[in-house]
Amino acid sequence: MAKDISFRDFTTGEKIRVAALVARMGKRGIADDGTGNVDLSDLQKRVERIEKTAERRKNGK
Repeated sequence: MAKDISFRDFTTGEKIRVAALVARMGKRGIADDGTGNVDLSDLQKRVERIEKTAERRKNGK
């Protein structure tokens, strides 16, 4: 998460979307075949995009 935002800076919709993405990451981890080679980069990028949106809104940009 970005350094200057907290969870309260997210809208309700953003909180739900982040929670759903984290759940999907967990699901992928459970489905791992034991090698530890789970690709989460696509979901992490989506979470980062949501964080950037919240940070821009907080900073008024």
